[in-house]
Amino acid sequence: MKASRITAAGAVAGAAVLAVSSPCFAHVSVQPEGEAAKGGYAVVGFKVPNERDNASTTKLEVTFPSDHPLSSVLPQPVEGWDIKVTKSRLAEPLEVHGKKIDEAVTKVTWTAKGEGIKPGFFQKFPVSVGTLPENTDQLVFKALQTYSSKEVVRWIEVPQEGQDEPDNPAPVLALTAPAEDGHGHGAAADDDKASDDAEKASAETSAASGDDSGGTDTTARVLGVVGIVVGAAGVAYGVLAGRRRTA
Repeated sequence: MKASRITAAGAVAGAAVLAVSSPCFAHVSVQPEGEAAKGGYAVVGFKVPNERDNASTTKLEVTFPSDHPLSSVLPQPVEGWDIKVTKSRLAEPLEVHGKKIDEAVTKVTWTAKGEGIKPGFFQKFPVSVGTLPENTDQLVFKALQTYSSKEVVRWIEVPQEGQDEPDNPAPVLALTAPAEDGHGHGAAADDDKASDDAEKASAETSAASGDDSGGTDTTARVLGVVGIVVGAAGVAYGVLAGRRRTA
């Protein structure tokens, strides 16, 4: 009897802990579609769950890392949401593909046109980003989640290795090792191959044209000689015929 009471009490306590801690598992997060390789590009999705039972999420503000600015940030349109992209001037310009970039996206804001994310639902906000830095293993995106009740949840606490997850962790994107061929190398190789093939085809065409021209010249010469011979034979025949008539 005593054992059953202890078990029941433990079950109630466990349920209470889960009920209190459950919101910690439903925070704003970021995940790539596939991998986010260093030095490349990736499409990442910011996943926003609604943690409230009596309000909808009506706005999401994501701040992009200033210590590792990204030269390209392209949000995908999301039905029912307005998107605002904010750019700021960089303290140190970036060099991308031989060009210097002196400003980068520092914030993207999604604002619901209607009711937004209702209780019991979540929404993903996809963004294409690049070029991903090669000198770090992760990117931290701080986010603000606004509810229809005017409540603002600040997902800005940076998780620290070896420590418990904070109450309001910031979305963290883990970066993987660079691709073996590097970004764009395959495309460049294909372009070079196509260029070489084109030059080879052009050379073969020119050679073929030269051969055809030589053959045409030879044929013309042969026909010219034949014409001369035939003409000479005709003249000789005429002379002989004239002599016979005179005789």
